[in-house]
Amino acid sequence: MIVVAGEALIDLVPEATGNTTAALVPARGGGPYNTAVALARLGSPVAFCSRISTDAFGMSLTGRLREENVVLDLVQRGPEPTTLAVAAIEASGSAAYTFYCQGTADRLFALPGPLPAETRAVSFGTCSLVLEPGASAYEELLRREGRRGRFITLDPNIRAGLITDPDAYRARFSRLLPSVSLLKLSEEDAQWLGYDIAGWLAAGPAAVVVTRGAAGLTAHTRGGGTYSVPGEAVRVVDTIGAGDTVNAALLHALSERGLLHADAVAALTEDGWRQVLGFAARAAAATCARAGAEPPFAHELRSPRT
Repeated sequence: MIVVAGEALIDLVPEATGNTTAALVPARGGGPYNTAVALARLGSPVAFCSRISTDAFGMSLTGRLREENVVLDLVQRGPEPTTLAVAAIEASGSAAYTFYCQGTADRLFALPGPLPAETRAVSFGTCSLVLEPGASAYEELLRREGRRGRFITLDPNIRAGLITDPDAYRARFSRLLPSVSLLKLSEEDAQWLGYDIAGWLAAGPAAVVVTRGAAGLTAHTRGGGTYSVPGEAVRVVDTIGAGDTVNAALLHALSERGLLHADAVAALTEDGWRQVLGFAARAAAATCARAGAEPPFAHELRSPRT
């Protein structure tokens, strides 16, 4: 089983781009939430670890997880409201967000007890590592599970507008790296964090995967390897959930190959990386081809090489 830890929220997405007064349509989202849904659609057993409101939005969020066969045993519940993220879609399809998260349920996440014995990997990222007091609980969980030898993935998915103290956030990011097996981030995230691939690899991860939008993905490994694949050509509707789908696709592809161990990832061959990255690129393209965070199902990505 793969456990995905982090926030679930509601994206408010405009019905039309380029119109600041367009009606906003609620969509279930949050980086970790999207990753959990994507893993389930790809066929990986997955559990979600979070704190979700008992309000109407929260009921909708948990309802979808049940429909997608995501295990909810690790989900905490609370009466506080659900976080809202208002999306602005640019002409290119990329999205920028404004968050409404004061006093919301996901901020009050508390450190859970032991994860299920069958847990093979734990994925972290996005707002959950920013908003206190929950951020400290997620940090403690990440470091605890890293000490227990579980495969840890981290996607910072920087939301600069939420980070009131960039230096403190960068310090937390550095503290996490020794516990991380696989670091995935966008080029924009990497720039914000200082773009130090060599330094990040030296700190702990077996590999760093950088997403480059339409240009594709590049994996940098502890052993000095650099492997790239191009992006898949697609008519982009929007990019909501694309990076989260990459997270899920990487984890799923590594799991299918029995590689959810840092040493195994560090030793992955060039051909192996191209297969894993290519699968992630196809999955991300499928998500970009439709509105909102709607990751693909396994049958949509079938290929002799995956």
